[in-house]
Amino acid sequence: MTTTSRTPVTVLGLGAMGGALAAAFLAGGHPTTVWNRSAGKDIELVAAGAARADSVRAAVTAGELVVVVLLDHASVHETLDPVADALAGRAVVNLTSTAPEDARELARWAAGHGIDYLDGGIMAVPDMIGRPGSSILYSGSRPIFDTHRPTLELLGAAEYFGDDAGIASLYDFALLAGMYIMFAGFQHGAAMVRSAGGSAEDFGARAAAWFSAVTSTLPSQGRVIDSGDYSRPLQDLRFTKKALDAIVRSGRDAGVSLDVLRPVQALVDRQIADGYGAEATERMYEGLAGPRTGR
Repeated sequence: MTTTSRTPVTVLGLGAMGGALAAAFLAGGHPTTVWNRSAGKDIELVAAGAARADSVRAAVTAGELVVVVLLDHASVHETLDPVADALAGRAVVNLTSTAPEDARELARWAAGHGIDYLDGGIMAVPDMIGRPGSSILYSGSRPIFDTHRPTLELLGAAEYFGDDAGIASLYDFALLAGMYIMFAGFQHGAAMVRSAGGSAEDFGARAAAWFSAVTSTLPSQGRVIDSGDYSRPLQDLRFTKKALDAIVRSGRDAGVSLDVLRPVQALVDRQIADGYGAEATERMYEGLAGPRTGR
């Protein structure tokens, strides 16, 4: 297949992630047009063969597939609203970090203007784009996903979550929530170790091995949570409370802020106060989640 037979792609937004996406499309042989609000971020891409657009309208009319990677939900509207007429009939993939309800709002907006809309959540950092380990979660227009999947897979593994445009970002943000809490836990531990002169880098190597081992239990924890039966604990909430109380005391003695651990301790304490101390530690989930719905 020659380069000219490949789908023309437009990338709106050339921050670190947008630049990485545009480079991946170019490497895959797609004619790629780029636009950024501020000048200067497209120099390397243009040198590599990208076409520079001087306006959003010129950019979107150049591409069959328009990929949007902007700052936030408001900036997507600021950029796309004035060119809605030019986007009609085109495929728009929004990879801006967008809350689920905002993604749904954008899907409704797009439908009102005759624009086919697919939302996505990027599970990668810019350096990972186009490499093993990069993945992007998608929801919204199935025709866009099916038609352009080979192009989208230049960026990373592509997984479709259904026609509800908000589901991909829900999963994206749920995964990121776990990541940020894990990072905060690591930083709390590194602060504890520093009180004894330990290196955060050395502690990081230990933590990476430990986290890798314990996170392998997450699917089995998920099965317990899905069952709603916490009556056969591997570790009950009373045991977990004893451990957390000791960890909190150790952190306090080391002069470390308890901002990370206090909410977890409070969650366990509430479960025990409600009479669930003999149940599995996974029951903490019930203190976080809304009512169960059918699967």
